[in-house]
Amino acid sequence: MRQFTAVVNPTAGGSSGAAGLLPLARLLREAGARLDTEYSRSLEHAQEIALRAGAEGQVVLAVGGDGMAGRVGGALSGTDTVFGLVPAGRGNDFARALGLPTDPAELARVLLEGTPRAVDTIEVESAVHQRVHVLGSVYAGVDAVANRYANASRLLRGSASYYAGGLRAVLGWRPAAYRITVDGVPYERSGYTVVAANSGFYGFDRNIAPGARVDDGLLDVVVIGHAPKRHFFATMNELKTGAHVRRPEVEVLRGEEIRIEADRPLPYGADGEVDATLPVTVRVRPGALKVLA
Repeated sequence: MRQFTAVVNPTAGGSSGAAGLLPLARLLREAGARLDTEYSRSLEHAQEIALRAGAEGQVVLAVGGDGMAGRVGGALSGTDTVFGLVPAGRGNDFARALGLPTDPAELARVLLEGTPRAVDTIEVESAVHQRVHVLGSVYAGVDAVANRYANASRLLRGSASYYAGGLRAVLGWRPAAYRITVDGVPYERSGYTVVAANSGFYGFDRNIAPGARVDDGLLDVVVIGHAPKRHFFATMNELKTGAHVRRPEVEVLRGEEIRIEADRPLPYGADGEVDATLPVTVRVRPGALKVLA
């Protein structure tokens, strides 16, 4: 029987992250599994808990949203620790990419009986972040600005905070000149954002990279180029289905190592939490994480 340590973000989803764990915890314990619960004071503290529990042979569960999943899963990247997700945040995009069920009974079955699956992770390197590992995507541009606004929102929650943040970011946006180097090949582009995606989803269920796979050893690089802002709002609406990739201003590249630079100090984000400034280099780490999915 598996032994679990749940690393809980106590403020996931704008409320108690532990609330999402309670019904699942009861099912795991009724099945005979041991479950220890640890509350994190910060993402760095969550990583410390995860590494310690993993060294003791525990299955580590990240309870929270994409920030918690990315930092805990990233910390375990390259180790033999088995990782599990309990979606309890606003976005839960990496859990969605893995096809994890939201029903507690079905999720308990995955955690108790599932075979660990090797998935890719992303190494993020910049002047600020020396080899941070995350799971879903790194994005640089208007979406990073929007995510900053959404995270700072106290009045709105869930998808509403992302839409409001996106509106505010786009209205104040001016085109950025990007230099994107994919496996040594440079591309000069002007536009709204560049997303290096391991998972197809980001920003609360937006299918930014519909062709991305978490186990193909590649990152999908989605470039949304310059267009009138009314067209960009239409593009945002199409992110739900992935239809935006058919637009002429949207380009998809693929590679193992991507460097993103811009003509001004643009922010970049990773899994909703890492907030820094370009330039940044990201690399795929094939099969680096064992996850129950």
